[in-house]
Amino acid sequence: MSHFTLPPAERDVLACLHQAGEATARDLREKLEAYRPMSHASVVTLLTRLAAKGLVAKEKGPVGKAFVFRPARRKGSAFRGAVNELVQRVFHGDPITLVASLFEGRAPTTEQVTRLEALLEDLKARQSGGKEEAS
Repeated sequence: MSHFTLPPAERDVLACLHQAGEATARDLREKLEAYRPMSHASVVTLLTRLAAKGLVAKEKGPVGKAFVFRPARRKGSAFRGAVNELVQRVFHGDPITLVASLFEGRAPTTEQVTRLEALLEDLKARQSGGKEEAS
């Protein structure tokens, strides 16, 4: 599927759903109330749009008419478009500046540094693998 930018309301609903793991539209509306109040119908509409984009899956809940919604993709792939847009608009296409800015205000934990090192090793392996294949 091609990358697309999610409108802010869809992005907020999807982020809330990722945080919850699974939820009904009512659950999400209640969780969003503090920073993005909206009607139940609006949450349902946004979930329907996200489902049409392949980002949300739904199934009949165990009780009543309510559906239970789950993210249909890993969090990273679901928000890739938004991150790419942020890198382009704010950091002029430089992802290193984005990463550096993340840790300026708060240093990463030991676990985060370990995960970053593993990510860098994986990226290096892919690059060297790609160069060998091109030869």
